[in-house]
Amino acid sequence: MKRLYALFALLMLVAVQPARAQSILRDAETEALLNDASRPIIEAAGLSPRNVRIVLINDSSINAFVAGGQAVYVHSGLIDAADNINEVQGVIAHELGHVTGGHAPLSGQMFKQATGISILSLVLGIAAMAAGAGDAGAGILAAGQQAAMGTVLAFSRNQESSADAAGVRYLNGAKISGRGMLAFFRKLQNQEFRLAIPQDNAYNRTHPLSGQRIANLTNDLSRAPGWNVPTPPGWDARFQRVQAKLRGFVNDPKSTLRKYPATDTSTAARYARAYAYHKSGYPQQAAAEAAALVKSAPDDPYFLELEGQVMLESGKPLEALNPLRKATASTNYQPLIATTFGHALLATEDPRFIDEAEKVLRQAVARDDQNPFAWYQLGTAYERKGDRPRTALAAAEQASLSGEHQRALFSARAALAGLPPGTPDYIRAQDIQMTAEVAVEEDRKNNRRR
Repeated sequence: MKRLYALFALLMLVAVQPARAQSILRDAETEALLNDASRPIIEAAGLSPRNVRIVLINDSSINAFVAGGQAVYVHSGLIDAADNINEVQGVIAHELGHVTGGHAPLSGQMFKQATGISILSLVLGIAAMAAGAGDAGAGILAAGQQAAMGTVLAFSRNQESSADAAGVRYLNGAKISGRGMLAFFRKLQNQEFRLAIPQDNAYNRTHPLSGQRIANLTNDLSRAPGWNVPTPPGWDARFQRVQAKLRGFVNDPKSTLRKYPATDTSTAARYARAYAYHKSGYPQQAAAEAAALVKSAPDDPYFLELEGQVMLESGKPLEALNPLRKATASTNYQPLIATTFGHALLATEDPRFIDEAEKVLRQAVARDDQNPFAWYQLGTAYERKGDRPRTALAAAEQASLSGEHQRALFSARAALAGLPPGTPDYIRAQDIQMTAEVAVEEDRKNNRRR
């Protein structure tokens, strides 16, 4: 019976893993690079870049996944392990193969089938045991578990092979070199070697053997027109910057400072140290690294953003305004940067900046309405201006994005009580109310089932 329960646990783990709560990392510079790098691949896949999102997840494992819809989730550990942006492009191409293949919905059907096999074997096994045939019953249970496991693994391997082939087509169609895809598979193969994972039996694996994948894909990639096409100028330097700032933000500061010692004055190293110092509570050192970056390129919006962020989060919001204002203007109100600027304006607690904060934050949510923090800051601006209905509406938006359905419903109703009927804000509050009512009712049903 323990083996059967183990199978059910595996089935449920695989089924829910993509949807488990994980921390999404948002950074304007990182998102700009990932959008630029993925755009030609997305178009080669017949999709619209406006509808596909590349989402960075704070997870140290080397992984990427899709979970329905047109979003590709990339772990921070994968960015850390990659040597260049072309390797990341290879991973994105593979994951888009899962998107276009509809593999997430198909996986749900497969899990139902596998669970059905297990339940049937459970019923038959218990019946045999009840009839006195203990060994036969145990055999039925074991056979059912093996059949279900085989169904899961074979289906997964087929999906992975299909996504590999699709990824090759998309890279070739976009005239992007497949060297990165093969290089990343070699990384995975080396990891398997280090972990002593057998390379001669694919039956008990969710993915095809890495060596087999490399052999299968090399010919199609190496003969394509894009094989020898170099990465666009500057992209690898951009990747090194993004990788370094990510390492500084998510990794242990001591590890970051060992990897990027003070003797290294490169842009990437200063980026990494700035975040590591800031994370570990050394604001003066963080500010010094940020200032050195700004001095090297005074108009770089991301250096200005970093300088402003360090000042803001070190309790100096007034000093943060100038760099953040410049960064916001030079990026045409990039939503994440504008949100930080709006936050700084409000953090001064100076009434002179409230109108500017409202303007900046309204533009931020107009261009990216999926940022709960931006809605929270906009709600703060409305509150300080005494605009209670819009304060409630911003709170409803923030709660809805955060999955707090009861609070979203309460706030939406409060907004509706004070907003003029028929206005865009009133209609939006109605939409949130209806969505929240459905979600709250669903939560109640789930609680009753438990």
